[in-house]
Amino acid sequence: MSTQGPLTPDPGQPTPFDQNPWPGQPGYEALRPPLNPESELPQEPAPEDAAAPAFAENEPGAEFEDPGEHAAGELIIPVGYSTIEGFPTGGGRSVAIAVSRFNAEITNGLLQSALGELGRLGVAGDAITIMPVPGAFELPLAAMALSKSRRYSCVVALGCVIKGETPHFEYVASEAASGVLLAGLETGVPVAFGVLTVDTIEQAQARLDKGADAVRSALEMADAFGRLRVVAGG
Repeated sequence: MSTQGPLTPDPGQPTPFDQNPWPGQPGYEALRPPLNPESELPQEPAPEDAAAPAFAENEPGAEFEDPGEHAAGELIIPVGYSTIEGFPTGGGRSVAIAVSRFNAEITNGLLQSALGELGRLGVAGDAITIMPVPGAFELPLAAMALSKSRRYSCVVALGCVIKGETPHFEYVASEAASGVLLAGLETGVPVAFGVLTVDTIEQAQARLDKGADAVRSALEMADAFGRLRVVAGG
C-alpha cells in the first residue's frame, strides 16, 4: 500500500471542469475567452433611431417572399472537399409521371406545370410517360411499378389531398408520402414527391408550381446518381 499523502494541487494548472463551482456556489466565475485589456474598447450604446424595425416595409416594386414556406439562402460547401452534385438537366433522359385523377381541378394544373418544366429542361415529349391513377393513395404503387421497370431516369408523383372533417386526410397524406419514398428507396430510382397536402382548394391553387419543383428535384437526383456511378466506376 502506498504511503504517499494527498497530492497538493499545482497552482499553475487550471482547475478541471468537473471541479469548478456550479453557478450560485461560492467562487463561481462564468467561463469566457481571454481578452486583451488593451484592445478591449468600451461599447457605446447604439442610438435608438438607428435600430432597424422588426418588420421593415417592402420598398416599392420589391418582391415579397413569404418566410413561412422555407428559410431562404443557398447551401455553401467549403472548398477542399470532393463534391457530387446533380443538375436538373433533361437531355437524353426519360421521365415517368404518376398523377392522381382525384381533385383533378388541381392535379391538371400540377401536370401542366410539370410538363412545361420538363420541356424547358430539354426532355423530349416522346420520352415522357404519364400514368393516371384513381387517387393519391394509389400513387406509391404506380411509382413503385414505374421505378421497377428500369425504363425511366426518374419518376414524378403528382396529387392533391385536401383536408376535410374526418381523419381521412391524415391517413392518405401520410401513406402517400411514405409510399412514394419507399419506391425510391427500394429501387434506387429517384422519385419526386409532388403531392399537395393543404387545408383548402385556394391553398392548392396557389401552389400549382410544385409540379415544376418536383420535376427539377427528380432530374437533379437522376443527374447526381449518374455522376455517382461514374465516380464509383472509375
